[in-house]
Amino acid sequence: MPSTPQAPDTPAVSLSTLLADPGLGLEQIAGPREDRLVGTIGTTELEDPAPYLRGGELLLIAGVRLPQPDEAVDAYVRRLVEAGIAALGFGVAPVHDEVPPALRSACDRHGLPLLRIPPGTPFVAVNHAAHQAMAQARHRELREVAEAQAALAAAAARPDALKAVLHRLASHLGAWTVLLDPHGQELLAAGTPPAEPAVEQLRALATETMTRVRRGRSGGRTQPPTAAAEHQADVHLTVHTLPAETAGTTDGVFALGIAADRPPTAVHRSVTGTALVLLSLLTTPRHALGTDTRSAAALVRLMLGHDPVEVAPLLASAARTTDTWTVIHGRLTTSHAGPASRPGADPAQLAALGTALTTPYLDVDGIRLRGLLPAGAALPDLAPVARLGWTLGLSAPVAAADLAIADRQADRMLRHAVAAGAPWALHREQELSLHSLVGADDAVALARARFAPLADAPAPGPAVLLETLRTWLAQHGNWDRTAAALELHRNTVRRRIARTAELLDVDLDDLDVRMELWFALRWLPGERLGRGEGEDD
Repeated sequence: MPSTPQAPDTPAVSLSTLLADPGLGLEQIAGPREDRLVGTIGTTELEDPAPYLRGGELLLIAGVRLPQPDEAVDAYVRRLVEAGIAALGFGVAPVHDEVPPALRSACDRHGLPLLRIPPGTPFVAVNHAAHQAMAQARHRELREVAEAQAALAAAAARPDALKAVLHRLASHLGAWTVLLDPHGQELLAAGTPPAEPAVEQLRALATETMTRVRRGRSGGRTQPPTAAAEHQADVHLTVHTLPAETAGTTDGVFALGIAADRPPTAVHRSVTGTALVLLSLLTTPRHALGTDTRSAAALVRLMLGHDPVEVAPLLASAARTTDTWTVIHGRLTTSHAGPASRPGADPAQLAALGTALTTPYLDVDGIRLRGLLPAGAALPDLAPVARLGWTLGLSAPVAAADLAIADRQADRMLRHAVAAGAPWALHREQELSLHSLVGADDAVALARARFAPLADAPAPGPAVLLETLRTWLAQHGNWDRTAAALELHRNTVRRRIARTAELLDVDLDDLDVRMELWFALRWLPGERLGRGEGEDD
């Protein structure tokens, strides 16, 4: 039974395309009118060709050995349907003057499209037309894949590469795409999300798939990227794992989840494959932590004693127009983030945080985080970091010369967020305030005089007492919130505040006293930005 050879990647052609070709003159005379895909063309005159079929064929016959009794014709068609052919084409003449009625009836009965091939159309013409249609479809697919790959590559080169790649993929697939970190927490998403049951099922499928991959790694085997698929009502759910570079840990698996209202096509699978490669690269710690030559040069200069002000321009992106930085402090405050609570820097957690915060400049030590964010652009969306279990404090944007001040600001904002139960807190500088009504020299002199009695304070020392006072005042004298912010027992806070009040000889129950101390704290040396040349450090 000869058939037309087909390249492995040649797409199928729709039956309607062949029926619409005026040069063939094909006519459907029986069977369902639904459009079917034809994968190949075959010709046969065997009495039972079913054993030699693999499904999806348009089978062409001239009826040379078509069974004669109606019952035999019915059995012939039934076996063809069981073999999975797409349609049957019957060539009129020279054997039959017309399509046999028994064949038409059997095709209607078994749901097999039957095409009448007129005498002037040779079978080879049908073969040729189908081959041309398949080649044209393949060309369209290749062009679509190439255009999508170019768009994904351009997205990966953007500053917000992960978000851009996800958005481009969602747009091309007409789907909702979501990137999940190694612990199943959503990092970024793009497109219109499906109903909540589908979202939850997709997240559960991703967690299960990533767990399976991690188990394979822990067994000492090299585990390739894994895919899984399910349905939720009419939504097609697909999960692909992304192998993160993890320096020996078995936790470095990210997942790409896709929810679409139609099954993936060959083009969609090819485009998704390209996106998976890009996302795998973008979620590795090596990429997220920025091992570029400029960063390496900055590290060398710092280790050799250069001032941070001289080094900072090397770290600032070429796209930034200002050399300003926001300092980030973080504390892991929920337990669901898993391995990040271990001492040391977990590479997968670093990649997840670097991805969410859009900065490579991070230092994670167990449940503590410090980072630098180039402040020439808007702050990133902090919600994904909060979903990872982190509480954040952020400084005001500062020049490199004021990074030490910003570091203290970020630490205080973190304590404020922890005490308030908020996911993050930002320090904001107010240009017009009570502080602007007092000369800087007088304010600094007042601050030094007010806190001079603490200079010789015994353990825990003046710096600790000042920071405890500052936090207590910021929490409006609330003992529990102050204790939570400082990670101390409330009785320790009470003792420190009592000792501070004694040394300063003040009544901290007096609101005017509290206001004066708060004002003075803001003017201690090293606390305010934009100091004049004559001010002390």
